[in-house]
Amino acid sequence: MAIIINLDVEMAKNKISLTELSEKVGISMTNLSLLKTGKVKGIRFDTLESLCKILKCRPGDILNISDD
Repeated sequence: MAIIINLDVEMAKNKISLTELSEKVGISMTNLSLLKTGKVKGIRFDTLESLCKILKCRPGDILNISDD
């Protein structure tokens, strides 16, 4: 199983740039970019909560699981 990160999809739905989202969430563009590309080993719940509030979505909209 693999966890799929759909942050780019939610960003596109909300028409928000990486720079703008980074400023609103309060994390660096580098860390947000790594999260967006799935090159992270984890995410803090408060960061996930902030992303969901800003993107008006649920955690399941950003994180998904694949049966690979």
